[in-house]
Amino acid sequence: MSAPSVPIRLPANQPAQFYRGGAAIAALRSASSGAAVRAEEFGPEDWVASTTTLFGREPEGLTRLPDGRWLREAVEADPLGWLGRDHVERFGSSTALLVKLLDAGQRLPVHFHPDDEFARRHFDSHFGKTEAWIVVGTRGENPTVYAGFRESLDARTIADWVADQDAPTMLGALNAVAVEAGDTVHIPAGLPHAIGEGVFVVELQQPTDFSLTLEWRDFLGEESKGHLGLGFDTALKALDTSAWDEQRLSGLIRRTAGEGTATVDLLAPDSRPFFRADRLRPTAPLALDPSFAVLVVSEGRGRLTAESGDVHEVSTGDTWVVPHAAGEFQLDGDVTVIRCRPPAPRP
Repeated sequence: MSAPSVPIRLPANQPAQFYRGGAAIAALRSASSGAAVRAEEFGPEDWVASTTTLFGREPEGLTRLPDGRWLREAVEADPLGWLGRDHVERFGSSTALLVKLLDAGQRLPVHFHPDDEFARRHFDSHFGKTEAWIVVGTRGENPTVYAGFRESLDARTIADWVADQDAPTMLGALNAVAVEAGDTVHIPAGLPHAIGEGVFVVELQQPTDFSLTLEWRDFLGEESKGHLGLGFDTALKALDTSAWDEQRLSGLIRRTAGEGTATVDLLAPDSRPFFRADRLRPTAPLALDPSFAVLVVSEGRGRLTAESGDVHEVSTGDTWVVPHAAGEFQLDGDVTVIRCRPPAPRP
């Protein structure tokens, strides 16, 4: 096998975006390196262990390993070593996961993503783009995210808003959800949403870059970039126009800041077919089973000890990719780690 048998520490990977942000990423990365990291004004996303490219911008977005290879090429060369047999039997050589650090330096536009069926039909992709947000920091007085229409709407009404680029009405039609560090929000495919200024998240998503943007004018500049060449008549067929009242919305949200166990399952149950995420705070050496995983060290210092006995020091701001071939390893120390994984290979 060519897959390494140890975790691999990764540098930042911030392809240029259309919106501002990146200060929180730079601050987190500075804690890791011990030296100040300059914030890129349009670097609000750090694509961690990415085998996914930006839509229409190959190879931007891909992660390069320390040996010079693209991670995507390395996984394709040895999918069993990187991903494990059960995963390969279900997903082939795809990692089935994209993880980002996302720091919203301004409010993101109102947008949504296609589900698997729509993506197969219109983008020739096995995956749509369901996602989830793990809030790791906030700035400002009222950190807020937006998810789901408050009332059921007809397609004609939404089409008129898009044609007029009526941004205040589109945003006002969504549920506004106040968030703090430790909150998580599941965003099913089709759900209209936006992230407010000052919200810093670890984002898990299916491994695509399909964003259909209702509020395109002040962000993307071109209508075609809003509907990704499909036309809005087609794109809006992927939009969830149903009402999300408080009770329904509560099924997407978890508030985990007060949970003090060594391992906390962070995401709502409906996320499990798409990805998994745990917050790890070991009170004693914590054994982690073999799995392809992405680790984000959000606080503290600790150690990863592989089956081989190799020890890797980890600290605030580190990001790591763990091949399945690394086997079982242990995490210990005064450290908080967010472990992101693909869905379980056997549901």
